[in-house]
Amino acid sequence: MISIQFDEQTQTFHLSNQQVSYLFSIEEGQVLSHLYYGKKITHYHGNFRYPRLDRSFSPNLPGAIDRSYSLDTVLQEYPGFGGGDFRTPAHEIRQSDGTIVTNFTFKEYRVIEGKPSLTGLPATYVNATTDAQTLLVTLEDRFRGLELELSYTIFDDSPVIARNTRLVNKGKEKVVIEKLASLAIDFPATAFDLIHLNGTWAKERMVTREPLNTGIKVLDSKRGSSSHQQNPFVALASPTTTEETGEVYGFCLVYSGNHETMIEKDPYDQTRVTMGINSFDFRWVLEPEDSFQSPEVILNYSDQGLNELSHSYHELFNHRLVRGQHQQKERPVLINNWEATYFDFDEDKLLAIVDEAQKIGIELFVLDDGWFGKRESDNSSLGDWFENAGKIKMGLANLSKEVHARGLEFGIWFEPEMISEDSDLYRAHPDWALQIPGRGKSLGRSQYVLDFSRADVRGHIYQQMKAFFDEVPVDYVKWDMNRNMTEVYSKNRSAEEQGSTAHRYMLGLYEFMEQLTSEYPAILFESCSGGGGRFDAGMLHYMPQTWTSDNTDAVARLKIQYGTSLVYPISTMGSHVSAIPNHQTSRKTSLAMRGNVAMSGVFGYELDLSTLSEEDKAEMKEQVAFYKAHRSLLQYGTFTRLLSPFEGNETAWIFVSDDKKEAMVFYYRVLVEASRPLESLKLRGLDAEKVYQMNEQLFGGDELMNLGFYIDPTLSGDYASQMFYLKEVAE
Repeated sequence: MISIQFDEQTQTFHLSNQQVSYLFSIEEGQVLSHLYYGKKITHYHGNFRYPRLDRSFSPNLPGAIDRSYSLDTVLQEYPGFGGGDFRTPAHEIRQSDGTIVTNFTFKEYRVIEGKPSLTGLPATYVNATTDAQTLLVTLEDRFRGLELELSYTIFDDSPVIARNTRLVNKGKEKVVIEKLASLAIDFPATAFDLIHLNGTWAKERMVTREPLNTGIKVLDSKRGSSSHQQNPFVALASPTTTEETGEVYGFCLVYSGNHETMIEKDPYDQTRVTMGINSFDFRWVLEPEDSFQSPEVILNYSDQGLNELSHSYHELFNHRLVRGQHQQKERPVLINNWEATYFDFDEDKLLAIVDEAQKIGIELFVLDDGWFGKRESDNSSLGDWFENAGKIKMGLANLSKEVHARGLEFGIWFEPEMISEDSDLYRAHPDWALQIPGRGKSLGRSQYVLDFSRADVRGHIYQQMKAFFDEVPVDYVKWDMNRNMTEVYSKNRSAEEQGSTAHRYMLGLYEFMEQLTSEYPAILFESCSGGGGRFDAGMLHYMPQTWTSDNTDAVARLKIQYGTSLVYPISTMGSHVSAIPNHQTSRKTSLAMRGNVAMSGVFGYELDLSTLSEEDKAEMKEQVAFYKAHRSLLQYGTFTRLLSPFEGNETAWIFVSDDKKEAMVFYYRVLVEASRPLESLKLRGLDAEKVYQMNEQLFGGDELMNLGFYIDPTLSGDYASQMFYLKEVAE
């Protein structure tokens, strides 16, 4: 039961459902003060008012006689700067007199059934107005004629609060937004650990956990994308929180561009979190009567550890972020030719792979980079989205038909946001690349970034892609982006507006993807950015899965997939078996190990099937058949982490069906040691009352969760793995 109540007597807003409550009040000076977010409170009586205490060097409100109340210390919902609060502000709005000082105070509120969409931005959604309620609180700065609309959505069946901010200029002069966070929240004095996901190319979303100390921690991307280096997600956890127990708060930004999370612990051990578009070099000119909309942040809470936080995110993203025909639909097993052939392919090579794939039971063939323009290496032709004449002699339309005739679907690779210097498009429109007039342009992977903030640029690329899709039957598209933004400047904008270019690029990209996925709803789009460089909730709104990492090494993938699962569902994580020695690490792992890691995601292969032994192909056939038989469980079952690769030599996780009648467990050991201790494993998420069959033996659910079972002590060698299938039986 959703409830949004305002208590006139205590001046308190209370958002609640069966799981959580969110409380804030209107304090002195009509300031919004944060009170609580956490486990459900049935009725708040109004007695958790921020204590009054005179703090030295903490200024008071204008005209105030009471020295015990200061914005410098009070917990707030959406703080500014210049009126006595010296902590990190949620907004910086440059006004005509050059100042950023504002005084936003409560004006009004309204409650809406359901959840409004965000114009031009990805966001969570509901299918019926009864699924959620939204509180819109309007603050005003009467001196400037500015209004801030704070939006809070609470869902009927989730512990999350979706928040965003909109600024409306109702004054007579333009202002310049230099920062407008999507969310700000203050916590009372509490000890927290900070958990975040950082990394680099081929080492994405590494879990970092560190004590939160006094001062300011900034986690951000200035790269024009959510980035390999810092995912737009953080969590604050109690120091004693584990995967299974303890309190934790999650913050996930639904945005794919430059982002910024600032976590500040003040001298009184209070913690402030702000999250949104990166304020570095951000400037948005807001004319009178115009408005600016921030992206959405998904605020999440669990009092049962990190796994429960992940379950909430997975459920929400699968049902209320991913859209279209592929939502909750089983994803096909694919074969991608990239690591098999790179740019060196012709139709004979490709069809030889397809023929072997058909025998193995693979369902989708994906033609990667090299099919367009004059592309024979990565230094040309991006922007020329027409066939590389003669490379596929029968033509891509006929190749697609041949693939379909063999019973497979056909997919293809695009990199629509990029342009090569050696391309027809660049020779015709060199000004379409991001560049600062008179300065040199930085190359990355021998390519530049197209200015997707411009409608004419987007329109040209769109028409090329449309012409291709209308000619060639395509079932799947791998959408890549292989470099970050430099020389960010748009010739269509004034000097004053250049700070908005990166965000306008993202708005243009979202518009492009919305149009393309709407016109071709049957195509399954997979996002990619050199692997996992743009694995974020914003992209999932348009493309229901993402290539998790260019690193296909099974051992490296344990950490990558483990970290990714902290926020993102398994159904969104592309994961492939590749050749050995691995092309990124040169490591050799067994086909069983590679298969067991890849099956813990959206399963596929990325190698030359035509060169493999009959023994390997027979094992792959068994893997494919097994995955298909259990695909629904592996893609949409409840995923729970059991052993962490960040904490030891072993990794384990479990998938459990919604009815808890079946489960799949994967166990991995990286290195073997002599005279090692016996290894045992306790499971999670089963029905304690059910009896399960595993390895032809019977176990009670409570036995498996409380006693566990021993890993086979004869499991030998480095990079070893075991898989266990559990099914309910009548005892």
